[in-house]
Amino acid sequence: MNIIVGVTSGIAIYKAVDLVSKLRKNKFEIDIIMTENATKMISPVVFSAVGNCPVYTDTFNVKNGWIIHTELSKKADLFVLAPATANTIAKISSGVADNLLTTTILALPEKTPKILIPTMNTRMYENKLTQENFEKLKKLGWFIVEPDSGHLACGDVGKGRYPENEKIIEAIYYMLDEKRLSGKKVLVTAGPTREEIDPIRYISNYSSGKMGYEIAKISKRMGAYTTLISGPTNLTPPYFIDEFIKVKTAHDMYTQVMNKFIDYDIIIMTAAVADYTPKVKSKEKIKKSENNFILELERTKDILKELGRKKRSNQIIIGFAAETSNIIEYGKQKLISKNADYIISNDANKVMGSDFSSAFLISKDKVIQLEGSKEKVAKDILTNIINN
Repeated sequence: MNIIVGVTSGIAIYKAVDLVSKLRKNKFEIDIIMTENATKMISPVVFSAVGNCPVYTDTFNVKNGWIIHTELSKKADLFVLAPATANTIAKISSGVADNLLTTTILALPEKTPKILIPTMNTRMYENKLTQENFEKLKKLGWFIVEPDSGHLACGDVGKGRYPENEKIIEAIYYMLDEKRLSGKKVLVTAGPTREEIDPIRYISNYSSGKMGYEIAKISKRMGAYTTLISGPTNLTPPYFIDEFIKVKTAHDMYTQVMNKFIDYDIIIMTAAVADYTPKVKSKEKIKKSENNFILELERTKDILKELGRKKRSNQIIIGFAAETSNIIEYGKQKLISKNADYIISNDANKVMGSDFSSAFLISKDKVIQLEGSKEKVAKDILTNIINN
């Protein structure tokens, strides 16, 4: 995949160097176009070195009939403009082609995915003319990664900061992925729940939430309207998903899922929901004593079983089984008892908290082994469901 990175003279240009480095590490082929003013801030040599790629700056540097802006525009699988100044944004919006960068953009085929990373002073960003330019570019197919808020280089505080490069990388994958789930709604649950004993103690489990977060990320990449309901984790919510809902207890998870599931086409229950919760929750810290402490537990509501009972005929329900033995056998039993369409059964000792997964996708007629990073397994799960 070839990506053209356009670089303008925003003060955040130094962060674009890291973006190019990350694109190289992600195995993308890169070409870079810098404006003349951008070269006054960082040398093209720096970008060429970190990207192991050519850097173009001069429209008229034509050699052997190879016309830069027309040839590069045909070559690009995706175009990223980072950082994008208000000036260059205004030029693109108006169709101005007065340098190599804007000329190449004007020559891009209409189908080429285009991503814009605006960075500027807050007042420039909020100016009605700039906002009108954003709206015009959105209608023309540009995907705009909104800037962050915070302290700006000029000393002001507000919206206009260059976002994290991880967010830009995710925007690239989102734009490039085939939208096989377009028009579908996917609901994902993730993470553990916490069942309170007293104000400072709770029962929980070792689930990190990574599998569910990866499934939600891949679901969005594949074009689905994606909602993630998550118990407590240390993870950043996947970029660009449509809804992110935080819950704490099994009861909270049950309430949110039951309120929403009827409107979704695919429900994927990766959350490790507590099977039991303390029967009595103390409002004050329980003080230790010389005697043993007995904690009485009661069953929580079985969300997956309730979904299996209430699901529509055209809904797909996927449950997860974290087992420590008889992985496939227990998965098959859960598939039947919960009336699910699929069960993802895995060895809890190996996968909980890990970035890698080894699991079995179990349906009524087949068992498929899935293995690799959780991102890969998430893609494999969704692809198998679509193909089935």
